[in-house]
Amino acid sequence: MSARFTSDVDIDLGSRDSILQLIKHTRAAMLKTTPVRHHATGVYPTDIPYDPVHNMAAIDYAEAEERGYFKLDLLNVGIYRHVKNEAHLVELMREPDWTLLTQADFCKKLVHIGNYYDLIKDLEEPIDSIPRLAMFVALIRPGKKYLIGRSWKEISESIWLKDDAGYSFKRSHSVAYAHLIVVNMNLLVENPNIFD
Repeated sequence: MSARFTSDVDIDLGSRDSILQLIKHTRAAMLKTTPVRHHATGVYPTDIPYDPVHNMAAIDYAEAEERGYFKLDLLNVGIYRHVKNEAHLVELMREPDWTLLTQADFCKKLVHIGNYYDLIKDLEEPIDSIPRLAMFVALIRPGKKYLIGRSWKEISESIWLKDDAGYSFKRSHSVAYAHLIVVNMNLLVENPNIFD
């Protein structure tokens, strides 16, 4: 018996179009929607049955995953356009000044959490670490909003459990987004007007 490989590989890029010009790919398809359309971020860097009329895969992305096709989700993340090089990125991933999350104007400039300043300020204990920031990113998804108002200890006991409560984030996605927010925070410290 052989194991089947399924993937959910998301790659954040400053410009997905620049990368797509460099690799042979087929756009993923969403055939169970009306109208039929290409997947917003998904591409196949390997051979897959092709629909030349719609210029995309001939198999719906969900069925393609079941069949074992390898899909990449390439996402545009504009923050990365402001990162000069790898050394700069490493520097931007340093521990931020977490107290900046208590400043409304600063917080509202942050990707993924900027619209949730009121919830951040009402937390009993502050966000002061990557694990807490990751839990907060997961907390604001519909499937985990029932945990709002609880202590970090209570949140940590069930935030990563898969359930049928609605759309929620996996830990890996939340931690990745938390690191992106830290990069965003440190870019704003470097240049407060960078995103104006």
